[in-house]
Amino acid sequence: MHIEFRHLRTIKAIHDAGGLARAADLLNMTQSALSHQVKGLEDQAGVELFVRRSKPLKLSAAGLKMLRAAEDILPRVTALEDEFTGLVKGSSGRLHIAIECHACFDWLFPVLEQFRKAWPDVDVDIRPGLAFDALPALRREEVDLVISSDPEDLDGVQFLPLFDYEPVFVAAKGHPLAKKEFIEAEDFRDQTLITYPVERTRLDVFTQLLTPARVEPRAVRPVELTAVILLLVASGRGVSVLPDWVLREVRYHSDYVTKRLTAQGLTRRLYAAVREEDSAKPFMAHVLRLARTEPVKLQRG
Repeated sequence: MHIEFRHLRTIKAIHDAGGLARAADLLNMTQSALSHQVKGLEDQAGVELFVRRSKPLKLSAAGLKMLRAAEDILPRVTALEDEFTGLVKGSSGRLHIAIECHACFDWLFPVLEQFRKAWPDVDVDIRPGLAFDALPALRREEVDLVISSDPEDLDGVQFLPLFDYEPVFVAAKGHPLAKKEFIEAEDFRDQTLITYPVERTRLDVFTQLLTPARVEPRAVRPVELTAVILLLVASGRGVSVLPDWVLREVRYHSDYVTKRLTAQGLTRRLYAAVREEDSAKPFMAHVLRLARTEPVKLQRG
């Protein structure tokens, strides 16, 4: 027996309309063509699908089984068609994100909150477990966007600039280094440096300042949460270096002092890494636009 989607639609239309004439109108076909289709389907099934003498026309036991199949299958087919249409138009899809920048959660969540309101049919997720394998995961299509400050030359991957930021020194108000105009690498030798629990190759204070100067702090204390880092700094348990967007409120808080690193200050740039074929998708273009503008508001706040 060969059942097509049109057969399921026919059974449901006749049941919903209560007769061939109205069902034919719903299906935009003649009553004669509809009757012929039903007869051919019954010949294939070897059973009658309707009780012919009933008014309005009723389904037989076999017809009811086919109706249940139609009510189960047709909505799923429609949903699949809508999903594919959305993919073609760019109104739906998947946006799974991996972040190489630990502090980026501070600005990324407001960005995604705006994004989800504009693109409710896009599946958004953050994949923290892939942070150390982010770019290979992007190429394996396990994620769709990677936030990174270290662009690489990778086939099929574009690194699109987002915004510049400044790594900033922060200490307790009464700290001895608070009197300095700016902070140098040597100033860290006798300090406890409080950092995020990531590799040194992903910490600006090491890659841009300490490692090139061959300076090692007295101790390094890894802490997961930004709020706890700032709590420890305010308590005089150590110093830290954090992105300027993290310190937007701390700059005006009486418990802290912030200083630039080196006389000129340090400037870093964040990038969004995406697969080349995804960069033109409308929803991807929108989230990138938000990621370029919203963090700047936090930096100025």
